[in-house]
Amino acid sequence: MITPVLYSEVPAVDLKGRSIVTEYSNILIIKPGAIGDLLHLTPVIRMLSRRFSNAKITLLVGSPLTAALFAHHPGVYETIVFDKTGTHSTFRALVSLRRRLKESHYDLILNFQRSNLKLWFLALAALTCRVLIYHKTRTRKVHAVINHLETVYPLGIQPDDMHLDLFLSPADEEYATKVIEAHSGPLIAMNPGASNRIKCWSPQRFAELADRLSADLGAGVVIVGAQNERDLGDAICAGMQTAPVNLLGKTDLLQLGAILKRCDVLVSGDTGPLHMATAVGTPAVALFGAIDPGRTGPVGEGHRVIRHEELGCVPCNAKRCRNRRYLECMEMISVDEVFWAVAQILEERKSAFRISHKQCTNESFANNTQFDLMTKIWSPTSDVLSG
Repeated sequence: MITPVLYSEVPAVDLKGRSIVTEYSNILIIKPGAIGDLLHLTPVIRMLSRRFSNAKITLLVGSPLTAALFAHHPGVYETIVFDKTGTHSTFRALVSLRRRLKESHYDLILNFQRSNLKLWFLALAALTCRVLIYHKTRTRKVHAVINHLETVYPLGIQPDDMHLDLFLSPADEEYATKVIEAHSGPLIAMNPGASNRIKCWSPQRFAELADRLSADLGAGVVIVGAQNERDLGDAICAGMQTAPVNLLGKTDLLQLGAILKRCDVLVSGDTGPLHMATAVGTPAVALFGAIDPGRTGPVGEGHRVIRHEELGCVPCNAKRCRNRRYLECMEMISVDEVFWAVAQILEERKSAFRISHKQCTNESFANNTQFDLMTKIWSPTSDVLSG
Protein backbone atom coordinates (compact mmCIF):
# COMPACT_ATOMS: atom_id res chain seq x y z
CA MET A 1 0.00 0.00 0.00
CA ILE A 2 1.26 3.47 -0.88
CA THR A 3 1.45 5.88 2.03
CA PRO A 4 1.66 9.45 0.71
CA VAL A 5 3.27 12.18 2.76
CA LEU A 6 1.19 15.32 2.30
CA TYR A 7 3.10 17.76 4.51
CA SER A 8 4.04 18.07 8.17
CA GLU A 9 1.33 16.44 10.27
CA VAL A 10 -0.65 18.84 12.44
CA PRO A 11 -3.19 17.24 14.81
CA ALA A 12 -6.79 18.38 14.37
CA VAL A 13 -7.03 19.66 17.97
CA ASP A 14 -6.91 23.05 19.63
CA LEU A 15 -4.30 24.25 22.13
CA LYS A 16 -6.15 22.48 24.95
CA GLY A 17 -6.17 19.17 23.12
CA ARG A 18 -9.85 19.30 22.20
CA SER A 19 -10.95 18.06 18.80
CA ILE A 20 -11.72 20.80 16.28
CA VAL A 21 -13.20 18.40 13.73
CA THR A 22 -16.98 18.52 13.31
CA GLU A 23 -19.07 15.55 12.28
CA TYR A 24 -20.69 16.17 8.91
CA SER A 25 -23.75 14.42 7.55
CA ASN A 26 -24.45 16.11 4.20
CA ILE A 27 -21.46 16.88 1.97
CA LEU A 28 -21.32 18.53 -1.45
CA ILE A 29 -18.24 18.11 -3.65
CA ILE A 30 -17.96 20.49 -6.61
CA LYS A 31 -15.78 19.20 -9.44
CA PRO A 32 -16.72 19.84 -13.07
CA GLY A 33 -13.91 18.32 -15.08
CA ALA A 34 -12.77 15.63 -17.46
CA ILE A 35 -12.68 11.88 -16.83
CA GLY A 36 -9.18 11.87 -15.40
CA ASP A 37 -9.93 14.85 -13.16
CA LEU A 38 -12.91 13.06 -11.60
CA LEU A 39 -11.03 9.80 -11.13
CA HIS A 40 -8.25 11.70 -9.39
CA LEU A 41 -10.91 12.83 -6.94
CA THR A 42 -12.00 9.30 -5.97
CA PRO A 43 -9.45 8.95 -3.13
CA VAL A 44 -11.00 12.08 -1.57
CA ILE A 45 -14.46 10.49 -1.76
CA ARG A 46 -13.14 7.29 -0.23
CA MET A 47 -11.47 9.12 2.66
CA LEU A 48 -14.58 11.22 3.35
CA SER A 49 -16.77 8.11 3.31
CA ARG A 50 -14.46 6.40 5.75
CA ARG A 51 -14.20 9.38 8.11
CA PHE A 52 -17.89 10.36 7.98
CA SER A 53 -19.46 6.96 7.47
CA ASN A 54 -23.05 8.16 7.90
CA ALA A 55 -22.74 11.19 5.63
CA LYS A 56 -24.49 11.63 2.31
CA ILE A 57 -21.94 12.69 -0.32
CA THR A 58 -23.22 14.52 -3.40
CA LEU A 59 -21.10 15.32 -6.45
CA LEU A 60 -21.67 18.31 -8.69
CA VAL A 61 -20.05 17.48 -12.04
CA GLY A 62 -19.98 19.09 -15.45
CA SER A 63 -21.56 16.53 -17.78
CA PRO A 64 -23.68 13.36 -17.89
CA LEU A 65 -20.58 11.57 -19.23
CA THR A 66 -18.52 12.14 -16.10
CA ALA A 67 -21.57 11.60 -13.88
CA ALA A 68 -21.71 8.04 -15.24
CA LEU A 69 -18.38 7.31 -13.55
CA PHE A 70 -20.20 7.30 -10.20
CA ALA A 71 -23.36 5.43 -11.18
CA HIS A 72 -22.37 2.45 -8.98
CA HIS A 73 -20.07 4.16 -6.50
CA PRO A 74 -21.07 3.05 -2.98
CA GLY A 75 -19.76 6.25 -1.41
CA VAL A 76 -21.77 8.65 -3.59
CA TYR A 77 -25.35 9.41 -2.57
CA GLU A 78 -26.25 11.57 -5.56
CA THR A 79 -24.66 13.07 -8.67
CA ILE A 80 -25.88 16.44 -9.96
CA VAL A 81 -24.93 17.67 -13.42
CA PHE A 82 -24.16 21.35 -13.93
CA ASP A 83 -24.31 21.75 -17.70
CA LYS A 84 -23.13 25.33 -18.09
CA THR A 85 -23.26 25.38 -21.92
CA GLY A 86 -26.50 23.43 -22.25
CA THR A 87 -29.25 22.88 -19.69
CA HIS A 88 -27.96 25.54 -17.30
CA SER A 89 -26.82 28.14 -19.83
CA THR A 90 -29.71 30.46 -18.97
CA PHE A 91 -29.96 32.49 -15.79
CA ARG A 92 -33.36 30.99 -15.01
CA ALA A 93 -31.98 27.45 -15.14
CA LEU A 94 -29.00 28.47 -13.04
CA VAL A 95 -31.28 29.94 -10.37
CA SER A 96 -33.36 26.77 -10.37
CA LEU A 97 -30.27 24.66 -9.74
CA ARG A 98 -29.17 27.07 -7.01
CA ARG A 99 -32.54 26.67 -5.31
CA ARG A 100 -32.14 22.90 -5.42
CA LEU A 101 -28.75 23.12 -3.73
CA LYS A 102 -30.04 25.52 -1.10
CA GLU A 103 -32.91 23.21 -0.21
CA SER A 104 -30.47 20.32 0.27
CA HIS A 105 -29.00 21.96 3.41
CA TYR A 106 -25.41 20.83 3.03
CA ASP A 107 -23.19 21.21 6.08
CA LEU A 108 -19.86 20.88 4.22
CA ILE A 109 -18.84 21.96 0.73
CA LEU A 110 -15.57 21.10 -0.98
CA ASN A 111 -15.02 23.31 -4.03
CA PHE A 112 -12.44 21.90 -6.43
CA GLN A 113 -13.19 24.49 -9.14
CA ARG A 114 -12.68 27.80 -7.38
CA SER A 115 -12.10 29.89 -10.54
CA ASN A 116 -15.63 29.40 -11.90
CA LEU A 117 -17.89 32.28 -10.81
CA LYS A 118 -21.10 30.46 -11.69
CA LEU A 119 -20.09 27.62 -9.39
CA TRP A 120 -19.52 30.09 -6.57
CA PHE A 121 -22.98 31.48 -7.24
CA LEU A 122 -24.29 27.94 -6.72
CA ALA A 123 -22.07 27.15 -3.75
CA LEU A 124 -23.03 30.28 -1.84
CA ALA A 125 -26.61 29.04 -1.78
CA ALA A 126 -25.56 26.49 0.84
CA LEU A 127 -24.10 29.01 3.30
CA THR A 128 -23.71 29.15 6.22
CA CYS A 129 -21.99 25.79 6.04
CA ARG A 130 -18.27 25.10 6.11
CA VAL A 131 -16.47 25.48 2.77
CA LEU A 132 -13.07 23.98 1.93
CA ILE A 133 -11.34 25.21 -1.23
CA TYR A 134 -8.90 23.27 -3.39
CA HIS A 135 -5.65 25.08 -4.17
CA LYS A 136 -3.79 23.77 -7.19
CA THR A 137 -0.11 23.96 -6.40
CA ARG A 138 2.10 25.96 -8.74
CA THR A 139 5.34 25.74 -6.81
CA ARG A 140 5.65 22.07 -5.80
CA LYS A 141 6.03 18.91 -7.84
CA VAL A 142 3.13 16.88 -6.52
CA HIS A 143 0.70 14.47 -8.16
CA ALA A 144 -2.85 15.74 -8.70
CA VAL A 145 -4.23 13.00 -6.44
CA ILE A 146 -2.09 14.17 -3.53
CA ASN A 147 -2.96 17.79 -4.26
CA HIS A 148 -6.67 16.93 -4.09
CA LEU A 149 -6.23 14.99 -0.86
CA GLU A 150 -4.59 17.97 0.80
CA THR A 151 -7.97 19.71 0.68
CA VAL A 152 -9.44 17.36 3.29
CA TYR A 153 -6.51 17.60 5.69
CA PRO A 154 -8.24 20.25 7.86
CA LEU A 155 -10.91 17.61 8.58
CA GLY A 156 -8.38 15.53 10.47
CA ILE A 157 -8.12 13.01 7.63
CA GLN A 158 -4.75 11.35 7.12
CA PRO A 159 -4.87 9.50 3.76
CA ASP A 160 -3.22 6.10 3.76
CA ASP A 161 -3.46 5.26 0.07
CA MET A 162 -4.10 6.99 -3.25
CA HIS A 163 -5.49 4.30 -5.54
CA LEU A 164 -8.30 5.33 -7.88
CA ASP A 165 -11.79 3.83 -7.81
CA LEU A 166 -14.12 2.87 -10.65
CA PHE A 167 -17.10 0.67 -9.80
CA LEU A 168 -18.68 -1.40 -12.57
CA SER A 169 -22.04 -3.14 -12.75
CA PRO A 170 -22.55 -6.84 -13.55
CA ALA A 171 -24.06 -5.71 -16.87
CA ASP A 172 -20.85 -3.88 -17.75
CA GLU A 173 -18.78 -6.96 -16.91
CA GLU A 174 -21.10 -9.17 -18.94
CA TYR A 175 -20.82 -6.82 -21.92
CA ALA A 176 -17.02 -7.07 -21.86
CA THR A 177 -17.18 -10.86 -21.66
CA LYS A 178 -19.44 -11.05 -24.71
CA VAL A 179 -17.54 -8.52 -26.83
CA ILE A 180 -14.06 -9.86 -26.23
CA GLU A 181 -13.69 -13.46 -27.29
CA ALA A 182 -11.42 -15.80 -25.36
CA HIS A 183 -7.83 -15.34 -26.48
CA SER A 184 -5.01 -17.75 -25.71
CA GLY A 185 -2.42 -14.99 -25.48
CA PRO A 186 -2.33 -11.62 -23.74
CA LEU A 187 -4.84 -8.92 -24.55
CA ILE A 188 -3.54 -5.41 -25.18
CA ALA A 189 -5.79 -2.35 -25.28
CA MET A 190 -4.74 0.66 -27.32
CA ASN A 191 -6.24 4.11 -26.80
CA PRO A 192 -4.96 6.37 -29.61
CA GLY A 193 -7.02 9.49 -28.85
CA ALA A 194 -7.02 12.38 -26.40
CA SER A 195 -8.99 15.56 -25.82
CA ASN A 196 -6.08 17.47 -27.33
CA ARG A 197 -4.38 15.66 -30.18
CA ILE A 198 -0.95 17.04 -29.35
CA LYS A 199 -1.01 14.23 -26.77
CA CYS A 200 -1.51 11.56 -29.45
CA TRP A 201 1.01 9.07 -30.80
CA SER A 202 0.69 8.47 -34.54
CA PRO A 203 -1.81 5.84 -35.79
CA GLN A 204 0.92 4.41 -38.03
CA ARG A 205 3.06 3.58 -35.02
CA PHE A 206 0.11 2.13 -33.16
CA ALA A 207 -0.50 -0.11 -36.18
CA GLU A 208 3.14 -1.20 -36.31
CA LEU A 209 3.13 -1.88 -32.57
CA ALA A 210 -0.08 -3.92 -32.81
CA ASP A 211 1.32 -6.12 -35.57
CA ARG A 212 4.54 -6.69 -33.64
CA LEU A 213 2.69 -7.57 -30.44
CA SER A 214 0.57 -10.02 -32.41
CA ALA A 215 3.49 -11.60 -34.30
CA ASP A 216 6.08 -11.75 -31.49
CA LEU A 217 3.92 -12.21 -28.40
CA GLY A 218 0.74 -13.77 -29.75
CA ALA A 219 -1.22 -10.85 -28.36
CA GLY A 220 -4.73 -9.82 -29.23
CA VAL A 221 -5.31 -6.09 -29.74
CA VAL A 222 -8.37 -4.06 -28.74
CA ILE A 223 -8.70 -0.45 -29.91
CA VAL A 224 -10.73 1.78 -27.60
CA GLY A 225 -11.72 5.43 -27.41
CA ALA A 226 -14.42 7.98 -28.00
CA GLN A 227 -16.78 8.45 -30.94
CA ASN A 228 -14.94 11.55 -32.20
CA GLU A 229 -11.69 9.56 -32.41
CA ARG A 230 -12.90 6.94 -34.86
CA ASP A 231 -10.68 8.34 -37.61
CA LEU A 232 -7.67 7.30 -35.52
CA GLY A 233 -9.03 3.77 -35.12
CA ASP A 234 -9.74 3.52 -38.84
CA ALA A 235 -6.18 4.61 -39.64
CA ILE A 236 -4.73 2.01 -37.26
CA CYS A 237 -6.85 -0.78 -38.74
CA ALA A 238 -5.90 0.27 -42.28
CA GLY A 239 -2.21 0.07 -41.41
CA MET A 240 -2.32 -3.35 -39.70
CA GLN A 241 -1.60 -6.74 -41.19
CA THR A 242 -3.69 -8.43 -38.52
CA ALA A 243 -7.27 -7.68 -37.53
CA PRO A 244 -7.84 -6.01 -34.13
CA VAL A 245 -11.06 -5.74 -32.17
CA ASN A 246 -12.07 -2.17 -32.95
CA LEU A 247 -14.36 -0.85 -30.20
CA LEU A 248 -13.52 2.81 -30.72
CA GLY A 249 -16.71 4.81 -30.25
CA LYS A 250 -18.80 1.68 -29.58
CA THR A 251 -18.90 1.60 -25.77
CA ASP A 252 -20.21 3.79 -23.01
CA LEU A 253 -17.84 4.83 -20.25
CA LEU A 254 -18.44 1.96 -17.83
CA GLN A 255 -18.44 -0.61 -20.61
CA LEU A 256 -15.04 0.76 -21.56
CA GLY A 257 -13.94 0.32 -17.96
CA ALA A 258 -15.01 -3.32 -18.08
CA ILE A 259 -13.12 -3.84 -21.34
CA LEU A 260 -9.96 -2.33 -19.83
CA LYS A 261 -10.33 -4.54 -16.77
CA ARG A 262 -10.20 -7.64 -18.98
CA CYS A 263 -7.04 -6.49 -20.76
CA ASP A 264 -3.50 -7.25 -19.61
CA VAL A 265 -2.02 -3.88 -20.57
CA LEU A 266 -3.23 -0.53 -21.92
CA VAL A 267 -1.10 1.62 -24.23
CA SER A 268 -2.32 5.21 -24.11
CA GLY A 269 -1.43 8.86 -24.02
CA ASP A 270 -2.30 11.17 -21.14
CA THR A 271 -6.08 10.95 -21.23
CA GLY A 272 -9.15 9.60 -19.41
CA PRO A 273 -8.91 5.88 -20.34
CA LEU A 274 -5.35 5.85 -18.96
CA HIS A 275 -6.71 6.66 -15.50
CA MET A 276 -9.68 4.33 -15.97
CA ALA A 277 -7.25 1.47 -16.55
CA THR A 278 -5.35 2.21 -13.35
CA ALA A 279 -8.66 2.40 -11.47
CA VAL A 280 -9.67 -1.12 -12.56
CA GLY A 281 -6.21 -2.56 -11.89
CA THR A 282 -4.83 -2.79 -15.43
CA PRO A 283 -1.19 -1.69 -15.85
CA ALA A 284 -0.51 0.95 -18.46
CA VAL A 285 2.24 2.05 -20.79
CA ALA A 286 1.71 5.81 -20.74
CA LEU A 287 3.05 7.79 -23.70
CA PHE A 288 3.86 11.28 -22.46
CA GLY A 289 5.11 14.04 -24.68
CA ALA A 290 5.92 17.32 -23.00
CA ILE A 291 3.45 17.20 -20.08
CA ASP A 292 4.85 16.26 -16.67
CA PRO A 293 3.79 12.73 -15.61
CA GLY A 294 4.70 13.69 -12.05
CA ARG A 295 1.40 15.62 -12.04
CA THR A 296 -0.94 13.41 -14.08
CA GLY A 297 0.87 10.12 -14.61
CA PRO A 298 -0.76 6.75 -13.86
CA VAL A 299 -1.30 6.04 -10.17
CA GLY A 300 -0.14 2.79 -8.63
CA GLU A 301 2.57 0.24 -9.20
CA GLY A 302 3.73 -1.57 -12.30
CA HIS A 303 3.05 1.09 -14.90
CA ARG A 304 5.53 2.44 -17.44
CA VAL A 305 5.85 6.04 -18.52
CA ILE A 306 7.73 6.77 -21.74
CA ARG A 307 8.90 10.37 -22.10
CA HIS A 308 11.90 11.92 -23.82
CA GLU A 309 13.10 14.44 -21.28
CA GLU A 310 16.23 15.21 -23.25
CA LEU A 311 14.28 17.44 -25.64
CA GLY A 312 14.70 21.17 -25.14
CA CYS A 313 10.94 21.83 -25.28
CA VAL A 314 10.17 19.41 -22.44
CA PRO A 315 8.37 20.12 -20.15
CA CYS A 316 5.61 22.14 -21.80
CA ASN A 317 1.93 22.72 -20.98
CA ALA A 318 1.00 24.59 -24.15
CA LYS A 319 -2.27 23.72 -25.89
CA ARG A 320 -0.57 23.93 -29.29
CA CYS A 321 2.83 22.67 -30.39
CA ARG A 322 5.09 25.51 -31.52
CA ASN A 323 8.21 23.43 -31.89
CA ARG A 324 10.05 23.73 -35.18
CA ARG A 325 9.70 19.96 -35.50
CA TYR A 326 5.98 19.46 -34.88
CA LEU A 327 5.19 17.08 -32.00
CA GLU A 328 8.80 16.00 -31.74
CA CYS A 329 8.16 14.89 -28.15
CA MET A 330 5.64 12.29 -29.36
CA GLU A 331 7.49 11.37 -32.54
CA MET A 332 10.60 10.52 -30.53
CA ILE A 333 8.72 7.65 -28.87
CA SER A 334 9.64 4.57 -30.89
CA VAL A 335 7.65 1.41 -31.51
CA ASP A 336 10.56 -0.59 -30.14
CA GLU A 337 10.57 1.03 -26.71
CA VAL A 338 6.80 0.77 -26.36
CA PHE A 339 6.95 -2.89 -27.36
CA TRP A 340 9.59 -3.61 -24.71
CA ALA A 341 7.60 -1.74 -22.09
CA VAL A 342 4.52 -3.89 -22.83
CA ALA A 343 6.61 -7.06 -22.91
CA GLN A 344 8.19 -6.34 -19.56
CA ILE A 345 4.83 -5.71 -17.91
CA LEU A 346 3.54 -9.01 -19.31
CA GLU A 347 6.60 -10.82 -18.03
CA GLU A 348 6.12 -9.34 -14.58
CA ARG A 349 2.44 -10.25 -14.52
CA LYS A 350 3.34 -13.86 -15.35
CA SER A 351 0.72 -14.02 -18.05
CA ALA A 352 -0.47 -17.36 -19.42
CA PHE A 353 1.74 -17.02 -22.48
CA ARG A 354 5.50 -17.40 -22.36
CA ILE A 355 7.90 -15.51 -24.57
CA SER A 356 10.32 -18.00 -26.08
CA HIS A 357 13.97 -17.80 -25.10
CA LYS A 358 14.85 -16.87 -28.66
CA GLN A 359 12.42 -13.95 -28.76
CA CYS A 360 13.02 -12.51 -25.34
CA THR A 361 14.95 -13.46 -22.21
CA ASN A 362 15.54 -11.68 -18.96
CA GLU A 363 19.02 -10.88 -20.25
CA SER A 364 17.55 -9.23 -23.34
CA PHE A 365 15.44 -7.00 -21.13
CA ALA A 366 18.53 -5.95 -19.21
CA ASN A 367 20.57 -5.37 -22.36
CA ASN A 368 17.95 -3.35 -24.20
CA THR A 369 19.80 -0.05 -23.90
CA GLN A 370 17.12 2.05 -25.57
CA PHE A 371 14.48 0.72 -23.19
CA ASP A 372 16.65 1.37 -20.13
CA LEU A 373 17.46 4.92 -21.20
CA MET A 374 14.08 6.08 -22.42
CA THR A 375 11.51 4.17 -20.36
CA LYS A 376 10.76 4.82 -16.73
CA ILE A 377 9.23 2.24 -14.43
CA TRP A 378 6.38 4.27 -12.98
CA SER A 379 5.44 3.73 -9.38
CA PRO A 380 4.85 6.87 -7.31
CA THR A 381 7.54 7.01 -4.63
CA SER A 382 8.15 9.19 -1.64
CA ASP A 383 10.11 11.83 -3.51
CA VAL A 384 7.15 12.39 -5.82
CA LEU A 385 4.40 12.06 -3.25
CA SER A 386 5.91 14.24 -0.60
CA GLY A 387 5.97 17.25 -2.92
